[in-house]
Amino acid sequence: MNIYRGCEHDCKYCYAIYSHQYLGSDGFYDDIHVKTNIVERLEEELSAVGWKREIINIGGVTDSYQDAEATYKLMPEILKLLIKYKTPAIISSKSNLILRDYDLIDELSRITYINIAATITTMDEEIRNKIEPNASSSKDRFDMLKTFRKTNASVGLHVMPIIPYITDNYENFDALFSKAKDSDVHYVLTGALYLRGETRKVFFDFIQKDFPDLYENLSLLYKTGGANKDYKNNLYAMVNSLRERYSLSNSYSKPMKEKLAKY
Repeated sequence: MNIYRGCEHDCKYCYAIYSHQYLGSDGFYDDIHVKTNIVERLEEELSAVGWKREIINIGGVTDSYQDAEATYKLMPEILKLLIKYKTPAIISSKSNLILRDYDLIDELSRITYINIAATITTMDEEIRNKIEPNASSSKDRFDMLKTFRKTNASVGLHVMPIIPYITDNYENFDALFSKAKDSDVHYVLTGALYLRGETRKVFFDFIQKDFPDLYENLSLLYKTGGANKDYKNNLYAMVNSLRERYSLSNSYSKPMKEKLAKY
């Protein structure tokens, strides 16, 4: 379920840019469409006889807590419905605006499964400002995860995408995993950058402007949609060694199964 079409975070690697084609718009970052009737439509579905309380993935394409949410305030009403119908959910966000709804998420976590995840790609704030200019700082996102760890929610870190030559270095992952350990997250998921469609053009236009010295190497690495096998093998060998060092799980399903069984 996505409340908004388009996303104001302006992430230069966003895989969802293609989704604006359905609207006949090329303004994914600034032409934001709001599903103002989403609360009423959601209640129709959750109150249906055939609803089996499946897990709803909220914000899997566009962030439910982007700036527009501060104005429209749709998420509190959605969370109230999830509580009313005891429906589990996954919420992914790059914004600490989600803390506004802490009490509702805490209440939901006491009656069913709720997962709160943040995508954090780098601890270098200068780089973060370039690749995700309108998202919350990485520090604020980790603080948000740490805060939600006080609830009964599952809490996860998504290091996605890993951008070759920019965020794929040992120092960055050591810093990310150290903060993940400090935040006591339940799991960490990682994934290398994949480029296709409109995202490829947007990303390489950005690289040409902000990281021109990397343009040639990235073009060679991304002759197709994904980086080659040798690159990914070396990358994940480094990532997994640090994961082991910090004792960080890569299973989001384990806490999910445990909590669903309990409820």
